[in-house]
Amino acid sequence: MQFGFTLKPDHTVERTIDLTRRAEAAGFEHGWLFDSHVLWREPYPLLAVMALNSQRLRLGTCVTNPGTREPTVTASALATLNEISGGRMDLGIGRGDSARRVLGKPPITLANTEEAITVIRELVEGRSIVYEGTELVFPWTGRWKLPVWVAGYGPMALAMSGRVADGVILQLADPDLIRWFGDQVRAAATAAGRPADAVKIQAAAPAHIAPRDEARERTRWFPALVSNHVVDLVNKYPREQLPESLTGYISDRTGYDYLHHAEVGSSNAGFVGDEVTDRFCVLGDAAEVIDKLHVLEDAGVDQFNVYLMNGDEEEQLERFGRDVVPAFRTAAASQ
Repeated sequence: MQFGFTLKPDHTVERTIDLTRRAEAAGFEHGWLFDSHVLWREPYPLLAVMALNSQRLRLGTCVTNPGTREPTVTASALATLNEISGGRMDLGIGRGDSARRVLGKPPITLANTEEAITVIRELVEGRSIVYEGTELVFPWTGRWKLPVWVAGYGPMALAMSGRVADGVILQLADPDLIRWFGDQVRAAATAAGRPADAVKIQAAAPAHIAPRDEARERTRWFPALVSNHVVDLVNKYPREQLPESLTGYISDRTGYDYLHHAEVGSSNAGFVGDEVTDRFCVLGDAAEVIDKLHVLEDAGVDQFNVYLMNGDEEEQLERFGRDVVPAFRTAAASQ
């Protein structure tokens, strides 16, 4: 299993550089940034800075959307960043949550998202494409492939991931739900004539090495964040099509303030209990964290993406590099 980390772009540029360097030294392979341009800093200049201060990390958005980012503009940004990084860019994309809703707009459709994926990938990889009636091509790019990761939980999003994605981003760390989602992605890939394992599985969630009570309070914001997507799902699909372990915890949810999105101690998390926090996150001492990550690996997770925004980020990277990442590298070397 590989390791990634995601930053909420509310750090200074200097601290973003420092955390990037620390993460690469700790053995992480992927670095991601949230893309919500009103709430936080603009991610694309920061991705350039991260690229210039790392050698091996693959970098990308977790996640952007084609509603606030016109697809040809995103394609040009990523193609340029590939030149800066030596081909280390990935695209993480979804329908848009905070980036859209803070503007007073809903997420865009899956059809628009799938079209955008095709446009961005074709242009970044140097091929011509007809988009909105006009043939387009970037004659200056095309040296590298662009891995595409789709974020989503619903049956239609998972089916789209199976058809077109290189990876799927599942924002939780519940092994049973990971298996349930992963089975749908693999079935969709097979139905599209692709190998069942064509789509990598990424579990993206907070991990915090600390006594469990403390770790829960640092990460309780995360199931509240996920609840925004769960509400969308229950408004679209019959409840019986969705696992109770995903939908049941939102019964006491009263609302969500995006100005306190992904914020430790946010009142958004008032309805979130210990049980769902434990399921959705990776918490406890180093041995407990390693044990759960092994369970996630057995459930099919190819990359665990640490949402590194719970405080003590430098210490957490140091502990992951010292205690957690080597446990998986040793196991892989012995196979």
